[in-house]
Amino acid sequence: MRNTNERGGASGWRFSVLWGTGTRGGDSRSSSLSVKARGALAAVLAICALTAVLAATAAPAKAASATAAKASFGGPRHTWIDPKLISQAKSKPGNLVDVIITSTGGTNSANAAVRLAGFLAGGQRNLNVVGGVELKLPARFVTFLQKIPGLTVTPNVPVKMADAAEAGDTSGVSGADSNQLWPFATGNAALWADDLSTYASSTPAIAVIDSGVQSNELGSRVIASVNVSSDPNNTTLDDQAGHGTFVADIAAGQSDTLTGADPAAPIVSVKVMGADGSAKVSDVIAACQWVLDHKDQYNIRVANFSMHSSYGTNSYNDPLDQAVEKLWFAGVTVVAAAGNYGTGATPSGVLFSPGNDPFVVTVGAAGLNGTASSSDDNIADWSAWGYTEDGFAKPEIVAPGRYMVSNVPSGSTLTTEFPQKIQGTDGSSTLMQISGTSFAAPVVSGTAAEILARHPGYTPDQVKGELMKSARSVPNAANGQAGVGEITAPWAANDTDAPNPNAGLDQFVGPDSTGATVFDADAWKAAVQSNAAWNDAAWNDAAWNDAAWNDAAWNDAAWNDAAWNDAAWNDAAWNDAAWNDAAWNDAAWNDAAWNDAAWNDAAWNDYNAQDAAREDAAWNE
Repeated sequence: MRNTNERGGASGWRFSVLWGTGTRGGDSRSSSLSVKARGALAAVLAICALTAVLAATAAPAKAASATAAKASFGGPRHTWIDPKLISQAKSKPGNLVDVIITSTGGTNSANAAVRLAGFLAGGQRNLNVVGGVELKLPARFVTFLQKIPGLTVTPNVPVKMADAAEAGDTSGVSGADSNQLWPFATGNAALWADDLSTYASSTPAIAVIDSGVQSNELGSRVIASVNVSSDPNNTTLDDQAGHGTFVADIAAGQSDTLTGADPAAPIVSVKVMGADGSAKVSDVIAACQWVLDHKDQYNIRVANFSMHSSYGTNSYNDPLDQAVEKLWFAGVTVVAAAGNYGTGATPSGVLFSPGNDPFVVTVGAAGLNGTASSSDDNIADWSAWGYTEDGFAKPEIVAPGRYMVSNVPSGSTLTTEFPQKIQGTDGSSTLMQISGTSFAAPVVSGTAAEILARHPGYTPDQVKGELMKSARSVPNAANGQAGVGEITAPWAANDTDAPNPNAGLDQFVGPDSTGATVFDADAWKAAVQSNAAWNDAAWNDAAWNDAAWNDAAWNDAAWNDAAWNDAAWNDAAWNDAAWNDAAWNDAAWNDAAWNDAAWNDAAWNDYNAQDAAREDAAWNE
């Protein structure tokens, strides 16, 4: 019998769907903006007409609790525009800004809003999966979008790979944390025989949204490849960066020396990144659309995102989070890297999509210290952890991610950037040893495929529940640094009583005005404000035994009334005075901070500016 005391869950820390101590939550104070009615009479009439259309198509709330919280499931709401874009419109109105505009009325309404704002130009890219459009427009038009209801406007920023966290570190253990050690530490090796026999034909495909896949180890199990990048210089299916191949082989490689988590899993390569390892958020959203459209054709049940955005905000305002939620609600388990911007035993927060999304499985990186036992495991200092902007604790689980060894195409960017990490060559492939949460995530993606091969009827919520329920504690981790613990593949795959860690959130999931399934953030926020114990039913003793989820870990102290009472969230706290022009004036967001250079990969936010201090080399977070 399994010793339940080994399972994860440290006293005093709430995970995934639970809020923190009341210091975060609801609308982030850096991201709240109300629409004010002003402008010419014609514009007002047009806006009213658009509002009427949105109101007429709004669907009612599904759950009784959500109805009580006045849920609208996609009905008209105040428009939210990132404050930095508003400032850019003031300080440099003629500069082009690359934005994503989503609408509660869907893509057609988003396009109509662009026209209504007076901007007519080609080059728009429809993003139907989130009911939006991506385009470049002069910053001044952002001001006009403020007047149109039901919109969310965010910058279309670069996406970063979560790899090479220790690229400059040559003091590794020469593969002792990788090669054929990590599969035995996680228990994946114990499942391989059944993977390749009993479950070979029923194993679902893993979509690797990355830089492409060129793998000798995978061969014909790469059953589809597509390039959805908008970069005119990124036109090939080849993995010029090397990152996607490395990730795919960890998830599903099959060889005598380098076997992945599930060596029977087919791989679908969805390329978004070029040779420099960069992409835009809109490209990753387009990848989500492709997976959604083709999931039944290729039996895609898992999607791996070893990357993150460079833009931080509330998950319900982030279009990439909305896109991965669409996959989740459609039956695709989303696995995301936590990121490599951790600060050791001090929480860094998990600040960027898609890892900040409350529904998905977010993965941190563990180090094995050269042994298969978990007793000496630790968490890499650079592995991000802590609360999201909305107050959810992340990551849920950790998996080996230090000094991982896998193959990349010879001559790819990883080989030229980090020659000190090359372990050898094999024909057209180069063997490399690299660290990062990028490589912890596919360990979990492969394990998710193993779970689904044995339990094809499981939902993503149940897959997440099994991964969390079976996790082992990491004794050398700070409280919360490892989520609920380290992955234990056989326990997760063979258990038959999957709890739902997202049950508290699922009551706020329903159809929007277009008929698509969405998370109603407005109803959820209202429920949290009115009931600090809204999630208790999701974490009862039947679902999580006392050893793993004791009362101390889920006590009322983490959900005190003071954090959510009317005084904390009343109109006075969020009125126009708090967000007036003085708060976001030109001095705060002047030309120097938001000029053209501020929209490139190197300098546009604080996170990128601190890369050198956080990690050892380029290609880091």
